[in-house]
Formats: sequence, C-alpha cells, structure tokens
Amino acid sequence: MKTIKCDICVVGGGAGGLAFAAGAVQMGARVVIVEKHKMGGDCLNYGCVPSKAMVAAGQLARDMRCADIFGLPSSRVDVDLQKVHSHIANVIASIAPHDSVERFESLGCQVIEASGSFIDHRTLLAGTKTVRAKFFVLAVGSHPFIPPIAGIGDTPYFTNETIFSHNEDIKHLIVIGGGPIGLELAQAHRRLGVEVSVIERGQILGHEDKDLAPILIDRLISEGVSLYPTSDLVRVSGVRGKVQAIISQRPQEEQKTINGSHLLIATGRVPQLEGLQLEKANIAYTQRGISVNDRLQTTRKRIYAIGDCSGSAQFTHVASYHAGIAIRNILFSMRARASLTNLPLVTYCDPEIASLGLSERAAMEKYGKSFQTLSFNYDENDRAHAMHDKEGKIKVFVRKGKILGVTIAGAQAGEMLAPWIVARENGLKIGSLAGPIFPYPTLSEIGKRVAGQAFVDKLFSKGMRRFVRSLLYFRSYI
Repeated sequence: MKTIKCDICVVGGGAGGLAFAAGAVQMGARVVIVEKHKMGGDCLNYGCVPSKAMVAAGQLARDMRCADIFGLPSSRVDVDLQKVHSHIANVIASIAPHDSVERFESLGCQVIEASGSFIDHRTLLAGTKTVRAKFFVLAVGSHPFIPPIAGIGDTPYFTNETIFSHNEDIKHLIVIGGGPIGLELAQAHRRLGVEVSVIERGQILGHEDKDLAPILIDRLISEGVSLYPTSDLVRVSGVRGKVQAIISQRPQEEQKTINGSHLLIATGRVPQLEGLQLEKANIAYTQRGISVNDRLQTTRKRIYAIGDCSGSAQFTHVASYHAGIAIRNILFSMRARASLTNLPLVTYCDPEIASLGLSERAAMEKYGKSFQTLSFNYDENDRAHAMHDKEGKIKVFVRKGKILGVTIAGAQAGEMLAPWIVARENGLKIGSLAGPIFPYPTLSEIGKRVAGQAFVDKLFSKGMRRFVRSLLYFRSYI
C-alpha cells in the first residue's frame, strides 16, 4: 500500500475544504485532498447553487405572470420542470470547473477520490493509499436529517440532495419543515406551477423578527402556498406520485390529511461523520459534530475541523470563514480564534429576510429597554416604488451609537446587509452609515435613512429649534 507524505491532508472537497486547500497550497504547503464523492460538496451540487438557480427560475416565472403592473403584457407560463432542472444542471456545470479535480491539481494539490478513515491520529486510509500528514483538516460537511416519522421507511421522499435531479412530474409537493431550505424550495416550486403544502412543528419563521416575518408569510399565502404551522406529523404513506401526510394541529390536536404527489424532507442537517473512524485518532465528537475549541482544533491539536462537521452554524460562508481561521493557525501559528458574533443570515425567498447581530428579542434580553429600535419602510423609498417592490422593512438596534443588530425583510435584503456587516466588523457607529452620499435612487438608501433615524430626536427637538432660532436672530438681512 502506497504511503503519501504531505504537510496537510484535507478530508472533504466542499466549500470549506477547497477554500483551505486553495489558500494553503498557493502559500507553499504540500496539500492532499481526499474526497469520496463530488468536488464542490453540498453547496455546489445539492445546496446553495441549485437552490438559488431554482429560486431565480421561480422569480422569472412570477415576473412574467405579473408583467401587467409595468404596463407590459402578462404571460401564461407553462413550466416544464425538466427544462428547469436542465437550467439548474447548466448552472452547476458552469461553476464546477472552479471546484474540479483538474483545477486543484493545477494549483499543486494531490487529489485522492476515495473515502477517508483514520488509522491513527497521524495516518489516514484513503482508498488504496495511506496519507501521513503533519496536520489534518476535516471538512466533511453534513447530510440531510431524516426524522423518525411513522411510515417514512416505506414512503418515497426527496431531500435537497435529490430534488434537483429527478425526472418526475410533481403536481403537489408536501414539504416537511418550514426553515429556510423548506420555504425557499416551497416558494420556488409554487411559482413554477406546483401546488405546495408546508408542514412545520413550530411557528413559520418563528426565529425571525415578529414584525418582519409576516411580510414573507403573507407573500407565501398570497401566492398559494398552504402553510400548516404548529403541526405534528403523525404519519406519512404512499408511493411515488401519490403520497399522504397526516398531521395533528396544535392546540386543538385536530388531525388533518394532506394528499400530495411528492414529499420533500427539509428538517435540517447532521454532520457527516460516518466512516471516518474518529475513535482511532482519539477525536471527540457528539451528535452535533466534532468537538473543537475556538481555534477549530479537535482533541488532537494537529487535527482541525471546519464547516458543518464542526458543530457550528451550517452555512457555506461559515465554512469559508473557518478555512481562513485554520490557515492562519496551521501555517502561521497565529492563534486565530473563530467568532460568529457578526454572522450574517439570509433566507432567499421573495421577499428575502436578512439579519446580522442581535435580534430585537435578544437585545431586549441583554439590555432591557436601554437601546433604540430604528425602522424604515420600503414604501418610503423611491426605487422600491419604481420596482413595484414596496413590501418590506428594515429594523436596526442601537445602543450608545453602537450597532447591536440589523434585520431586513424586503427585496435584495441580503445585498443590503453588506454595509452593516462592514460597520459592525470594524466597530463603526451608526453615524458612519448616516453621513456618506448614497446614489439615488437605490434600495441602499433605505440603510442610510434608517441610520439617520438615530439622530432625529436630537436634530428636531425643541432645544435644537430654540438654538437655531437664536443663531438666526443675530444674522442680518442681505
């Protein structure tokens, strides 16, 4: 059996692993990548990329139907889901070369396309080869969590790993799970002509701001998505093309039967640790993931875990951020520490919901009433009127000028979060966003206008009026 020696062995060719490998090899490290399935991981093949490609297709279908609000002829949209899937496959294919074996080999990495499992804390078995490395970076990602639902073992279902590549005619999609993945795919399929029902144990968007969540919920309902919040799933059954879900709706505990053609399970994800043989390397882990410290080191200090498998927030941008932390620690011994204090979150429905920092509820728990809540509505923005996208609102929470958190519900909310991320990351106060010149007309002016709200009480107070009048009293006429 051939033994390969290297500086760093990266296990997992997803977003985090590839970001780390690309950086490390170009800085001079000898890097081996071990990937058992597809380069690019979940994000490229089953997650962010295909879901946003489907969301874009759904958005265009909706725009075509609603063109009359712009004085253009509305169109009847006859959707061929297989052609939509071809569009999704083409988007994946256009990005895939950036994550390919060929690209990483051209950078200088050695790529082993096989499963990896530890022999001991120094050595990994990868197919017919063993890899001996000075450091290991575990970036094996996660896979869909399938809850213990009665009947699920005998009922066909989709997950995000299969929903984009099937060749079946979906008439009515029953979505189990009302989180970001479930709602994004629910709205996209509805806009593409599919009847959709969403079943959620808790409140729909219960983790979002109570004032802003209804903006999206109302849109989903208006578009024909059937929502079943606070509902326990009693049983599922059926065959491909004809499935059934029985739910019990709290608090009355009334049972209801929902008949559909297909089932999508979108109830979260769990770390993909099977087969790694972590015990042989004495690496501690739980059901939440591999145990790491704030430098992302496992219980073996030369073995790091990043991204979904580390028990952290399961987002591609977190995995990429972790890659940077690991590079600084491994290559430069910088003692860099990971912190998700400024973690931005976006639900990519229409309208989007984006957030950063503390929510209003969290700010209240931490500071009581000693902070400001600033808000500004989309319908007060001229560009929103021109776009016929007036449903939305931004809320900002400020204490002594410090930006505690931001939540935006509305068109392009994710894009509008960018200046707030920079401000919080650099410790800038609310005035840093109130003063600069923003281009007109843009949605970004909403951010400037809400920042300006922090100074309204002082600028337009009775004391300020008296002060200005006293100054003007002594000014002479021309």
